[in-house]
Amino acid sequence: MFFIGERINGMFKDVAEAIKKKDSAFIRQLVERQIRHGAEALDVNVGPSTENPEEAMAWLVKTISEVSDVPLAIDTTKKEVMEIGLSLSRSRPIINSVNANDDRLGFLFSLAKKYDASMIALTMDKSGIPKDTEGRLELAMKIIAFAVEEGFDINRLYIDPVILPVNVAQSQIKEVLRTIKESKMLSDPPPKTILGLSNVSQGSDIKTRALINRTFLAMAIGAGLDAAILDVTDNELMNTAITAELLMERQLYCDSYLSAYKKR
Repeated sequence: MFFIGERINGMFKDVAEAIKKKDSAFIRQLVERQIRHGAEALDVNVGPSTENPEEAMAWLVKTISEVSDVPLAIDTTKKEVMEIGLSLSRSRPIINSVNANDDRLGFLFSLAKKYDASMIALTMDKSGIPKDTEGRLELAMKIIAFAVEEGFDINRLYIDPVILPVNVAQSQIKEVLRTIKESKMLSDPPPKTILGLSNVSQGSDIKTRALINRTFLAMAIGAGLDAAILDVTDNELMNTAITAELLMERQLYCDSYLSAYKKR
């Protein structure tokens, strides 16, 4: 399981404030804390609150690089902001994210080549997010076909079937799980799969959000999920992921498997 820390995102009020004030110490603490808790990469999103997202992205990436060379998932819909983040990354970056629109596919795959980046691809296009598995798989196949034509390594492509909040789209939970499982049959080698986990509980009661996240993550791992953007500082969530992988035979059992996993 590949864990991407979600917290360096301007959608969080404390991060938005840190970006506004250029509070390097706060960002560095977030970086170090997430890595300490098991993040193997960090999502980086300046959010909507800054008037100069290009400058904010450059500042964020440089600040992160002061304390770590962990891979960064540059998360933005703005082309100029994306290229700034990719160009300043110290390790092989991740583009988060492309969708199935032709204009986005061409530009972002060209950036992936230029910066030797991995890619997170959303199963959505100008019409939105398909309601069923078949629609999601059709868009995933379009993205995979484009990647093959471009000579992109499918081993570095992550398909995100786009989970919607359970409180408004309960019926789509099963469709996402089916998409994760059936994505493995779309190509050889198959693409990897990923989710922005916290979306599933967005808007739910604060007391149950953590429970929803943990339960859905275990179900998604059971369906074959390879990676997640999530709160790595939630110990119960991470323990759930590790245990689910154990039960799916992705690691060997030992009585101290949680400690063994975290020390590897």
